[in-house]
Amino acid sequence: MPMEKPETPVYEQVKAFIRGHISSGRWKPGDPVPSEAALMAQFGVARMTANRALRELAAEGMVTRVQGSGTRVAELHRISSQLTIRDIHEEVVERGHIHTTRVVLVVQEKSSADVAASLGLRTGAPVFHTVLVHLENGIAIQYEDRYVNPAAAPDYLAVDFKQTTPTHHLLAHAPLTEASYSIEACLPTAVEAKALGIKRTEPCLAMMRRTVSGAHVASVARLVYPGTRYSFAGQFQA
Repeated sequence: MPMEKPETPVYEQVKAFIRGHISSGRWKPGDPVPSEAALMAQFGVARMTANRALRELAAEGMVTRVQGSGTRVAELHRISSQLTIRDIHEEVVERGHIHTTRVVLVVQEKSSADVAASLGLRTGAPVFHTVLVHLENGIAIQYEDRYVNPAAAPDYLAVDFKQTTPTHHLLAHAPLTEASYSIEACLPTAVEAKALGIKRTEPCLAMMRRTVSGAHVASVARLVYPGTRYSFAGQFQA
């Protein structure tokens, strides 16, 4: 008896709908993309599903998302860079400054549906969760909210994060084989703003980063940088 073909996940159906309109040219660069609410109504899905579809399309470079302005089709010929996974401690020291870390949270917890999907785990599977604030000469420059797959770094929670950064530990104990990232302009959440010592109206840059080590997704992290205190730089040569 032939096996039934597995049904395409709903969020993939939403992505395919948006991708099709962009690829066909029906939606042009800069055009607005349906909001989460509009996608919920059209497809009869939960907000989490609509959010995941838009978030993944943003990571793929198909759309851009700016808090308060909505989602739009990404401009054509965007230059993508090979982002080196660097330790923020090394970055700060290279500038001749002092790096310190404020530890906010270090726990093992049950994964939510979104976190589990990002790490390739079942919902409710145990994950390591850390929240740190990195400072340069006493000024907060990065809010790091990271989830780690215990299979990739079983000793992660034993690390003294005031002495060793998560990036340093993971690069040493879960050698990087693949990484992906997206960077978006955003406004900080109330928790992020308080931790960074900034107003909720201060523009920030948020990097979503996913790293893979061998057969495991090692970690997913949201890194938030105050726009007035940090900048990303790269170089392109034809």
